[in-house]
Amino acid sequence: MTPDAPWLIAGLGNPGPWFRLTRHNAGFLAVDRLAERHGARFRRRGIATLVAEIAVDGHRVLLAKPLWSINLSGRPVAALLRRHGVPVERLVVVQDDLDFAFGSARLKRGGGPGGHNGVRSVGEVLGIRDFVRLRFGIGRPPKGQSVGDFVLRKFSEQELAAMPDELDRCADALETLVRRGLNRAQDALNARTDAWPGGPMRPVGLRPGRAG
Repeated sequence: MTPDAPWLIAGLGNPGPWFRLTRHNAGFLAVDRLAERHGARFRRRGIATLVAEIAVDGHRVLLAKPLWSINLSGRPVAALLRRHGVPVERLVVVQDDLDFAFGSARLKRGGGPGGHNGVRSVGEVLGIRDFVRLRFGIGRPPKGQSVGDFVLRKFSEQELAAMPDELDRCADALETLVRRGLNRAQDALNARTDAWPGGPMRPVGLRPGRAG
């Protein structure tokens, strides 16, 4: 890997305005926030992806939103890696995750998809799982609601009120990853999550005085 190789941060989600604030589109929302804070705009690259480009302390970073169904994210992501010469070590996939409550997020390298078909698609197309994932907690569906229905429902009003803080926390972690590496980014993100009484499963973005 060359020192000046770019990064690719790919948010996973479903294209189209109806899906914008659904739980399965947490990855899109996170890269949207990172682009916004750098004043970057997404533009169509080919037929399958929206891409914005930012610089983080001199590091070239591509932000991507694949435009196929979330379950078919692998081919657009792989195409961007090839086109821009991004090594897998500098690929970051941002996903929603049922295993964490809303307000909890984790960074990790490698591992199985945990039931997320978009992550599975990326791993299968690349033939490798050794990429970094930022897992944005969305919690589990209430009793009687299927996982499929839950992930395609919009975030609640309470969650949307907390969302700006949550997205900024994820954007901070992604910038730290580019600047200082995975271990530092993990420490910073986990410290923010664990700071609440009750540990990492408590919603981080909800301030005292709000319902939650």
